[in-house]
Formats: sequence, structure tokens, C-alpha cells
Amino acid sequence: MQLVRKAYLLAGPTASGKSAIAATLAREMRAAVLSADSMLVYRGMDVGTAKPSREEIAEFAMGGVDVVTPAEEFSSGAWLRAAAAWAANVPAEKPIVIVGGTGLYFSALLRGLDRKWEKPPPEYPVLKTDRAVLRERIRARLDKMFADGLEAEKAALHAQYPVWSKTAALAIGYRDGDTLEKIYVRTCQLAKRQDTWFRHQATPLYVEPTVDAVRALWREKGPWTVCFSS
Repeated sequence: MQLVRKAYLLAGPTASGKSAIAATLAREMRAAVLSADSMLVYRGMDVGTAKPSREEIAEFAMGGVDVVTPAEEFSSGAWLRAAAAWAANVPAEKPIVIVGGTGLYFSALLRGLDRKWEKPPPEYPVLKTDRAVLRERIRARLDKMFADGLEAEKAALHAQYPVWSKTAALAIGYRDGDTLEKIYVRTCQLAKRQDTWFRHQATPLYVEPTVDAVRALWREKGPWTVCFSS
């Protein structure tokens, strides 16, 4: 199945505030939301992935969340197929917002997984972030995750799924022996890798991390044509 749709895109590193901005604009537009985050696909990984609330997932008929269990392998191709099945149920007249930090998912939508990666790479909005500010946001978010029960969530998931897939095992915060400080370091490293991806594997339209700035860019440049295929 191949489905071509128009969508409003927003990418950025972890803890950059992209999800909150996208949610505000999606409410204005009465849009459906697709998560482009490789860890939100896992059921039960809620606190440690900063997954949107049950209410928000329902409000936006959100796709790309709770697709598989931690015991199951997942890939970019699997995400694209799941996204295609989700998009097929979104009415043609309803806007779509796609938000996340997994650059490969954006590339899959904009130029496919099997096509030769020619330059220039696809162009889409990426939140402009100051590294020091981002580190502060990561620290604050981790403090909240621990207060919200990350350790209990991790223990329950490992009890339910003793063997995790290779892809799920990459999730930050769910390894045995992970301390807050270890998770903080790994999360900062992830943010740096994401920033590097967007700089080298995309043509980033850098935008200030505010609702007004993203709204203005979407009006000027959007929506983007994406291809959902399975």
C-alpha cells in the first residue's frame, strides 16, 4: 500500500520541547498526530520515554505509539508500515502533524527507505536548541521521571518481559544498574547524535523553539508531501 499525504513536520533532539509545541499547534488545526520516535513504539515504556498521556494520545488519535512490546524487534520499515496503516484511517480532510526525534523516520517518509540517498537531503523543520539549555531540560526531565516512578516501571517491564529485543534494549533508562547520572549522560549523548543526524542527513530548517516561530514556518513552508508505504 502506498499513500501520499500532506503533513506538517517538526523534528528536534530529545527534551527540546517539540512535542508540546506540536500538541498546541495540532489543537489549533484539529490535526491528527503521528509520533516519529523510535522508543514511543514500545508498550509500557511510558515514564522513561516521556510518552504523551493516555488522554493526549486519544485526543490526537496518535499513531506511532504502543505498537509492539519490548520483547519484539522493530525497524524503520516496521514503523513505516505501522504509519501507513494509521494514516489510512485518518480522513483526507484532517491535517496531519508528524513530530519526533528519529531522523531516519523522517527520511523514510520524505525519500523512502529503498531509494538511493541523493543530495541534497530532505528539507524539514528542526528546532534550534542551545546545548547548555538542552542539558538543563534533560536534567529536569529526568528528575521528574524518577519522581514519577521510572524505577518501578522498569522493574515491572523486566518482570513481564524477561528477554528484550535488541532494539528495545537500546532504550535509555531501562537497563539494570542505570543511575540517574548514567541516564543523564546517555541522554545528552543521544541529543548530540540527533543533532548530528539533522545537520548531515537532512536539510534542516532551523526554527526557534516557540509555538509562534513554528506556526510561522509551517505557514511559509508547509505542508510537506510524505509517502506512507507498506
